[in-house]
Amino acid sequence: MYIENALKVKNDLWRYIIGFIIIFIFTQLGSIPFVIAIFSKVGLQVASNLDQLGMMTVLEDSNLTLFYFLLTFVFGLLGLFLVVKFIHKQTFLSLTTSRSKIDLDRLATSFICISLITFVNTAINYFIFPEDFIVNFDLSSFIILFFIAVVFIPIQTSMEEYMFRGYLMQGLGVFTRNKWFPLIITSFSFGFLHFWNPEITKLGPIILIHYVATGLFLGIITLMDEGMELALGFHAGNNLIIALLVTADWTVFQTNSVLKYISDPDVLYSTLFSLLFIYPILLIYFSKKYKWVNWREKLFGKVK
Repeated sequence: MYIENALKVKNDLWRYIIGFIIIFIFTQLGSIPFVIAIFSKVGLQVASNLDQLGMMTVLEDSNLTLFYFLLTFVFGLLGLFLVVKFIHKQTFLSLTTSRSKIDLDRLATSFICISLITFVNTAINYFIFPEDFIVNFDLSSFIILFFIAVVFIPIQTSMEEYMFRGYLMQGLGVFTRNKWFPLIITSFSFGFLHFWNPEITKLGPIILIHYVATGLFLGIITLMDEGMELALGFHAGNNLIIALLVTADWTVFQTNSVLKYISDPDVLYSTLFSLLFIYPILLIYFSKKYKWVNWREKLFGKVK
């Protein structure tokens, strides 16, 4: 059982407190190059007044900015790995899955599913509403983006998954001895982590429903599948394809993507499309493919 993996390792409360502090410190260390680059570009006074969108555009080189931004997650994942290994004496395998090895087929399946959905959805919107897009493609810039994105975006998404669906979910499960509380808390904390994203400024706080629902979906497939492989694949595929395929002036990923969205976004469509179409269909597909049973026990049962 996935959450129960944490019962087999050193799981004292103080270890989790120290662990979160160490992970936070590593994340801040990873942001230092980005901060230095911004200070060097515009000076301390201007830099101190920048919001997140300003930080993502001030260097005037989206590929360099993306690299600096993603570097934070590299350090964060390294810190998390060290905490798990040396503070909790836990293997990364048991943080990832209840299986004897990481199921790469599951990871790839989830990655391909969300990548295809995102690509098809973007293509349909482009052909139905071509006035909402401009072609943003520049070969030399895109090649650089491609290599940065392929290498570092899976690290960024893995850091978030290991933090929320892994470390936090297992830790909360140990102390509450149930599964519903970790599912709810990790979903809401994941959602509100995005509160400072520039999308919130453009779309309003209502878009937080989308982020919380995404966290809930990722938590459900982790608990039902007794491992993080599906969540890891989904998150990586979603962020990677979006970064390569389409950007907008109000998104956190300011990239040299193929397309640029220039219309006013429809927040209701963005939210309902995921809630009523993508997530239900994927839940049904995964449940049939992997023969999920005992939903009540796996989502609301006790941790023993």
